[in-house]
Amino acid sequence: MTVQDFVAVVVAFVREHESWAAPMAFLVAFLESFCFLSILWPGTAILIGISALLAKSGVELAVLWPAIIAAGFGGTLGYAISYWIGLYYKDEIRTLWPFNKNTEMLDRGQVFFDKWGALGVFFGHFFGPVRAVIPVIAGMYAVPQWQFQLANITSAFIWAAGVIAPSYFGIQYFFG
Repeated sequence: MTVQDFVAVVVAFVREHESWAAPMAFLVAFLESFCFLSILWPGTAILIGISALLAKSGVELAVLWPAIIAAGFGGTLGYAISYWIGLYYKDEIRTLWPFNKNTEMLDRGQVFFDKWGALGVFFGHFFGPVRAVIPVIAGMYAVPQWQFQLANITSAFIWAAGVIAPSYFGIQYFFG
């Protein structure tokens, strides 16, 4: 099964079960934000597909907003757990699977984090290549919990709205 086939399956499920849009948005965003899974998981493509599908099927904003909020919570939780993994394992991260197989990702994430500091947590939600490791590195560096969570929560909800809303409103405007 290709990535496109997988995305099509998830989008088809939401098409048939619109009431599952918010729980699916939560799960997709969680997996997209959980350490290293975002490399394998086509979460952004799925969220765009779900929102375009919702727009094309004519659902009201009453379905869209819960999906955005659910995706925000999913992204927040994925990043938070990844942070706690980094905080708990610290220097052992490089020896643990899957991190020991992708040390170059940790190195790139560390360079990104060194450059941006706590703001790197905020920016990390928007940059796919480092999204998978920024919260882990923030945990490894023991960024204070309140700073991490403030940046995490704020960016997760902006990211969710920025992924979901444009495709919904674009479809509504051009094809509605």
